[in-house]
Amino acid sequence: MAFERIQIISILASFFFLYFVVQLLRKKNLKEAYAILWLGFGMVFLFFSFWRKGLDYFAGLVGIYYPPAFLFLILITAIIMILMQFSVVLSKQNDQIRVLIQEQALLKDKLEKSDKM
Repeated sequence: MAFERIQIISILASFFFLYFVVQLLRKKNLKEAYAILWLGFGMVFLFFSFWRKGLDYFAGLVGIYYPPAFLFLILITAIIMILMQFSVVLSKQNDQIRVLIQEQALLKDKLEKSDKM
């Protein structure tokens, strides 16, 4: 099984990407919940780097006639899923911040009232 130059480059890039994500996890710079998507899509790109005919096969299944365009579809899907995950986290944090601000305001008001007495 002979690998073409672009295939070797894509395999190395996929391994480097996966290594980078694992290092971020190890150093606690990336939470496990976020890493699942990054690792998942890194594995997909690694899979298609090794099995180039698979890219042709799956592109044909979804009706894409130019197989590299299928990779862009996967990439766009990955970006959308990651953005959705970040939106969910951001929404939860917004709610938590609002509750904390309200609790802090109530405590401040209670403290000011107790100081007046």
